[in-house]
Amino acid sequence: MSTRGGDPIIRFVRWLQTGGSASVENIAYSSIIRDMPCFGDAAAMRSTTSLRFAVSQLTTLRWELPEELCHCIEHGFDAISLWRPKLSDLSLTEARSLLKQAGVRVACLQWAGGFTGSDGRSFQESVDDCCEAIDTAEQLETDTLVVYAGCRGGHTLSHARRLVLHALWELAPVAAAAGVSLAVKPVRSPAAPGCGFLTTLAEALEVIEAVDHPQVGLAIDLWAYADDSAAFHDCDRLARHTRLVSIADRVGELHADQERLPPGQGSLPLADRLEMLLRAGFCGVFELDPVGETVAREGYEATLAADGRYASALASRLGDASTQRWPARAITQLAEAGATGRP
Repeated sequence: MSTRGGDPIIRFVRWLQTGGSASVENIAYSSIIRDMPCFGDAAAMRSTTSLRFAVSQLTTLRWELPEELCHCIEHGFDAISLWRPKLSDLSLTEARSLLKQAGVRVACLQWAGGFTGSDGRSFQESVDDCCEAIDTAEQLETDTLVVYAGCRGGHTLSHARRLVLHALWELAPVAAAAGVSLAVKPVRSPAAPGCGFLTTLAEALEVIEAVDHPQVGLAIDLWAYADDSAAFHDCDRLARHTRLVSIADRVGELHADQERLPPGQGSLPLADRLEMLLRAGFCGVFELDPVGETVAREGYEATLAADGRYASALASRLGDASTQRWPARAITQLAEAGATGRP
C-alpha cells in the first residue's frame, strides 16, 4: 500500500484513525469519499447481487482494522469477518465506531469453543468465554459466532460429544437473546490432525440436530471439504443448517502443511459446491479467507483484489441461483458427479 500522504486511501485511513475528525488535513468525510478513486466492477458487487461476501481478518493479519476497512471498500466488500485475538487490540467502542464510519458490517466473529478442555480450560471456563464472545458479537451487530467443539482431549468420543451438547444447550438461549447464531465448524482430520473430534460435516450436523435449536447451525470450510463429494450428498440438509461458508482453494490432497490459496488459484470445485448450496436454499455469508505463502508473496492488497474479482465473477455466475431451487435429486446427482468447473 502506498504511503503517500496525498493518496485518498491513506487519507481515509487517517480519517478513520482519528474517529472521523475533519481536522486531519482539513479533510471532511464527504470529500474523502468523493475523492476516492473509481474501483471498477468489483466495487459495484455490493449492491448488484443478493450474494453476501466478506473478507477475513486472518488474510490481512498484519494490518490494523482501519487499513483493513479501507481496503474492504476499495475492493468492493462491505463486510468483514473479525478475529477475536486481533479485535482485542482496540476497544469495542473504537471498533464499532470505525465500522460504522466506514459503512462495513461484521459478517461473523471467530471463534469460541473448546468445550472438551483440550486447550487447558475447564468446561465452565470455555462456556463463560463463549458467553463473552456472544456479548461481543451482539455489540458488533453480527449475527454469527463461529464455534469449535475442541479436541477429544483424552475423553471417549461419546463423552466429548456429550460435553459439546451440554455446552450448546446452555449457550443456545444466551445466543438467542443476543440475536446471534452459533456456527459449529468441524475440522477435517488431514488439515489439522488432533485439532477437533468433529471431523466431518455429517458429525457436525448430528450434533446440531441433537441440540435442535434455531440459533445453532453449521460453518463449512470449502478448503477442507469441497472435494469430498459424499459430504454434499444431502445438500438440502446442509443448506438448511449452514450459516457461513469459508472459501479458499488448494491443489492436491488435503494435508496439514497445505496453504489456503486465493479462490480460483487451485483445483477445488468451489463454484459448483457454492451453486449446489445456493440452489438448495443457503442464504448465509461467503467468507473469503486465503492464508499462507502465496498471500504473503503476492501481498494483502493483491490478494484482496483477487478476492474481489473472484467474488464479482461468482456473483455474475450464481447471482440468481438462490432464487432458482433445484430438485433434491438433481443436486445429489451433481454432488456424485464431482464437477470441477469454477469461474
